[in-house]
Amino acid sequence: MSSATHHPSALRTWLERRPPAAGAAVMATGIVSVALHLTGREVLSRIALALACVAWLILAANFVYLLCANRPQWIERAGTPGALTAVAATTVLGTRFSLLGWSLLAAVLLVLAALLWPWLLLLVVRHWWRRMPGAVFLGCVATEGLAVLAATLSAATSTPWLAHAALVPFWLGIVLYLIALFRFDLRQVARGSGDHWVAGGALAISALAGAKLLAAAGTGMYLWNADDQAVLHDLTVFLLALDLAWYAVLLAAEIAWPRLRYDVRRWSTVFPLGMTAAATLSVSVVVDVPWLDAPGRALLWIAVAGWLAVATGAVLRARSGLRSAAADSGTAVRSTAPR
Repeated sequence: MSSATHHPSALRTWLERRPPAAGAAVMATGIVSVALHLTGREVLSRIALALACVAWLILAANFVYLLCANRPQWIERAGTPGALTAVAATTVLGTRFSLLGWSLLAAVLLVLAALLWPWLLLLVVRHWWRRMPGAVFLGCVATEGLAVLAATLSAATSTPWLAHAALVPFWLGIVLYLIALFRFDLRQVARGSGDHWVAGGALAISALAGAKLLAAAGTGMYLWNADDQAVLHDLTVFLLALDLAWYAVLLAAEIAWPRLRYDVRRWSTVFPLGMTAAATLSVSVVVDVPWLDAPGRALLWIAVAGWLAVATGAVLRARSGLRSAAADSGTAVRSTAPR
């Protein structure tokens, strides 16, 4: 057996170095695909979906590999807030598949996300502390992602119990947001490396969940009475308004304190940009406020521009990372070769 077999390939070494927060790339690309679909840009939407699927499969393979081959490292990573991107990314992809009419695949992803969610959430919450970065809001995002996917499937398949079940993560996600808000370090607005935007993105996905629940009720199913419908309507509009307020604050902070260097956490900036666009477009339809459509479309193209900028940085960083991993692997092989 050659000495090279004792050392991982450069690609595997590079993948093992990917932080859990890398899952935000799937979330960002998936929600941009959803928003493009909502505006009728189907070709671009499917291209984004294909990229999101490839990234999800790579990250899922790495997730399983670490679980089987390096469990201590897997457990360490599973306790970080970024681990919840696995759940959120899965629900975003499931939502897009449901919009394509692929209900069975969407249901499989819903089950997978629902199985992962309690274990990862428990591991992450146990490691919460005060003055945390924006990733603390991923507990809300992952939970609301379940509500979005379940409500979308409910409307697509005319299944009332899915909409009723979606109410549980919808309300729980709001509770988790409030808890996270008191643990969020507000200084991150000026100093954060990208994931501070999740403070607004969590509200955006909550508003989208509310919109999906309202849309499910609009398909003709009797889900709740008029009073409950009014509460859900008002809360959805309120959540979107709060999200847009956060958007304005965070955008102003980016102008005041520019952070132009690439960081993997910048995918957690693109995700809220795309999610705000998707939420605005969806709420515009379900609450019958047509004038919101134009801002929603404008927000979408801002998200697309952000995606292109971060993707460019990610490609350049990946090239550098692969070279470094190849050099490390070569050094390791030479150090163990017989002399």
